[in-house]
Amino acid sequence: MKKFSLRDLTENTPALIAAIILVFLVSVAAFGPALVHYDPLSMDLDSLRQPPSKAHLLGTDSTGRDILSRLVYGARISLSVGIIASLLSLSIGIFFGLIAGYFGGKTDSILSQFFDIFLAFPSLLLAIGISAVMPAGLTSAMLAITLVGWAGFARLVRGITLSLKEQTYVEASRALGATPARILYKHILPNALPLVVVAGSLRVGGFILLEAALSFLGLGVQPPTPTWGSMISLNRAFINSAPWMVIFPGIAISITVISFNILGDFLRDKLDPRSQV
Repeated sequence: MKKFSLRDLTENTPALIAAIILVFLVSVAAFGPALVHYDPLSMDLDSLRQPPSKAHLLGTDSTGRDILSRLVYGARISLSVGIIASLLSLSIGIFFGLIAGYFGGKTDSILSQFFDIFLAFPSLLLAIGISAVMPAGLTSAMLAITLVGWAGFARLVRGITLSLKEQTYVEASRALGATPARILYKHILPNALPLVVVAGSLRVGGFILLEAALSFLGLGVQPPTPTWGSMISLNRAFINSAPWMVIFPGIAISITVISFNILGDFLRDKLDPRSQV
């Protein structure tokens, strides 16, 4: 398995830029609300649809709310949903993937069919279906995205486990009387984790897009709470007369997703043994 260091990151300019951007976005989400001057929920009827200016650096929306403040607060929700949903999906996928791959037989057959059921549906369609039967909100959106993403991770972990369980060190541990739980926890999981982490980093961007899509459709976090997707949805009618209301949240989504994908590609190149030459 390849290893990488901070030096590898500094030598890869696109990955370094992506990492800096993500650190900046996380910092903004954590500390930015203390720095902005406007309440993201407060409407100002005297400042409707104002273009970017010294008073409002990114302009105001259709109800006079400061777009920069809403972007900063929206970063908390959009990043939180993407990262937390990815961690939850990873946890569920790792658990079932390890069980299916290690025990095989009927257990593997039943669980694999269960994976296939979730993977058979397009991600957005399945997320919409799950969100539609639950009360709209942050918890529902996060749960829907988690249920959409876990099967892909489970399928990946199953395949890795099928390969690792045939390794000599695993057979030796089994011969010494180690329990399946110990083998999975001590031997298989540590060797599978790097590739799984790479897959998770690549999916964060997709989950952020999925949350934005749900919010755009009104199935995610409800107004007036700001999210990047809902900002586009609420102001899309003014895209011709006041394009800044849609462009800036769209840029925020694009930069975040691209940065996660670039960093994920970098980690894959460094950690995936199949990329070794």
